[in-house]
Amino acid sequence: MENAVSKKTYCRICTNQCGMVIDVARDEAGIEQIVKIRADREHPLSQGYSCPKGRAIGGIHHHPDAITRPMMRKQGALVEVSWNEALDDIAAKLRGVIDAHGPNAVGVYFGSGLGMDASGYRLVDTFYKALGAPPKFSPLTIDGTAKLLVAMQVGGFPGLNPKTDDKACDMLVYVGTNPMVSHGHNTGMFNPAGPIRAMAKRGEVWTIDPLFTETAKFSTRHVQPYPGKDYAVLAWLAREIIDGGPMTPAQPIQGLEELRAALAGFDLATAAQIAGVPEQDLTDLLAAVRRKGHVTIETGTGVTMSRSANVTVWLGWVINILTGRMNRAGGTWFHPGFITQFDSFELPVLDDPFTPGAPTMPEVSGIFGDWPCAALPGEIEAGNIRALMNFGGALLRSFPDANVLTPQLESLDLHVTFEIIANETTALSTHVLPTKDQVERPDIAFWDTLSGSLSMLHTPALVEPQGERRSAWWVIAQIMKRVGLPLPDYVPESDLQQGADEAMLAALMPHARASYEEVAANGAVVLPLEFPGIWVDAHIERMGGWKLAPPALVGFWQELRAEDQAALGQPRPLCFISRRQRRKLNAALSFLGSPADIILHPADAEANGIAHGDAVRVSTRRGEIVLTANVSDTIRRGVASIPHGHEAANVNLLTSVEEVDRLTGMVLYTGIPIAVEPVAA
Repeated sequence: MENAVSKKTYCRICTNQCGMVIDVARDEAGIEQIVKIRADREHPLSQGYSCPKGRAIGGIHHHPDAITRPMMRKQGALVEVSWNEALDDIAAKLRGVIDAHGPNAVGVYFGSGLGMDASGYRLVDTFYKALGAPPKFSPLTIDGTAKLLVAMQVGGFPGLNPKTDDKACDMLVYVGTNPMVSHGHNTGMFNPAGPIRAMAKRGEVWTIDPLFTETAKFSTRHVQPYPGKDYAVLAWLAREIIDGGPMTPAQPIQGLEELRAALAGFDLATAAQIAGVPEQDLTDLLAAVRRKGHVTIETGTGVTMSRSANVTVWLGWVINILTGRMNRAGGTWFHPGFITQFDSFELPVLDDPFTPGAPTMPEVSGIFGDWPCAALPGEIEAGNIRALMNFGGALLRSFPDANVLTPQLESLDLHVTFEIIANETTALSTHVLPTKDQVERPDIAFWDTLSGSLSMLHTPALVEPQGERRSAWWVIAQIMKRVGLPLPDYVPESDLQQGADEAMLAALMPHARASYEEVAANGAVVLPLEFPGIWVDAHIERMGGWKLAPPALVGFWQELRAEDQAALGQPRPLCFISRRQRRKLNAALSFLGSPADIILHPADAEANGIAHGDAVRVSTRRGEIVLTANVSDTIRRGVASIPHGHEAANVNLLTSVEEVDRLTGMVLYTGIPIAVEPVAA
């Protein structure tokens, strides 16, 4: 291939969205091929940084199992069909389910696959609302409910997501987050080694994690608690701050005395025993906080996927608030939004996240309109959900309890999956619809508030769509039309019309800080950030101050504390924590070769007759998988680390739909007891 053309874009593997340059050339058959990918050194945000995931865009596009034509199940097998045949069949079956059982018999999954397709995701929401808001599932109840819960209960608004001011922070505690791999849990960090090193040089960076992670290597200090018990460290720290400082909140607060009463008597010895760490770790941390006069706490999925998630995230907010780190330089900042400008109107006080949940799980509420993902198999088995619209989710590798979920997905009257690469979920679908991948469509950075700057990005399409792939928005619009659902006037008739994809993107940002035309012309628009944000302080003042002691969270803390104090002195089982990998993202990028391994402490390996490199059978009461032993003292004793998202060693064969957080429906994905044994040769 000759005459390659370099084209600029940005990565949509994760919400960090680094600038990339992709070389495209035509092969002998005249088909466009991606021949080279590299970081864009001129990009105003990432400035030449990229990670292995972003550089794998070509591998996704040219994947050997790529789906390029619609597929439909006939006589038990998926076969390629025309778009008209697939869409007509889907519409007929969907209309049949709605007419016979009502729209609530249709489940809708807002998957990550279409989550990074701006216009596609907008039409998913349009479809969902046109159906009358039927059962909704999303990644929220897979890894993030605690952050939304706390934002609403403490801050009175779901859009408040504190981001560390890594340009000025000098006392930071990472709890259950590994930004060296994840680039932050929705906080946006390019080239993370640089900012972490700088913060450690300015002051101190502590990492609290059972595993000596890539981030811990750059930290001042590493503390290794037992999984799900890191809340004890923060609870003791919060009590000490209340009793002896530093307590200098930057905004009004309410509920301080209730919080003081709730934390009373939680002493150093108890906290250290529950967390499973030396008392010296806690006293040294407190001394560091008092030396600096403040501390910033940042949590990630290691926290939000654990049983104590709600309490740990809440206490992290409490400590940030009490030491004056919310919405202040050197502490945390809040994104004012680019598409929707939060600072342009008076924020409503939205402090009740609880909504009706699934009938088969009456003890668990929904959260902000979402049903627990754990409820899906039970709802199908009960006959409540008969059709599932899966907009870009690898369900069996993301939903809990694949053993239970698999037969239920097989029993659905209709299971439509939007997907571009064949996997075990597409194999169970009645219809598979391939939509344009990230290099085949123009796009904007729709998840603007998850980025680390006040900015908006645009990319044109780089290559022609493979096979018969169509725009996701068009596919969804066609289903809506054929079912008889109302469609907004701004939706073009066809994605084949010149400028149709761009018109859909422009419709997303009529009130944005810059016009679509400006963003498209420049590729990136980066604006100065007002920090501290006047709008945040104004909102907190209107609601009477940060709510330090919401009854639901205080009650959860009291239950957790009582349970763990009663268990002191009892032996703890070997349990596993979930792990992200640098060359993998959830269910994607398996072709990069990240191993399906289990990190075991040498003492735990020896106690179970396991040697480094052995095949290891890992089991829970729900199921078992086989992993490769990685014996290392980087993990604390009594804990094993297992990566998620692997097909052959799917960690969701170990999880359970019965282990659900009663407040949010979040399934326990980490801190799960396991048994391990070597697999006989």
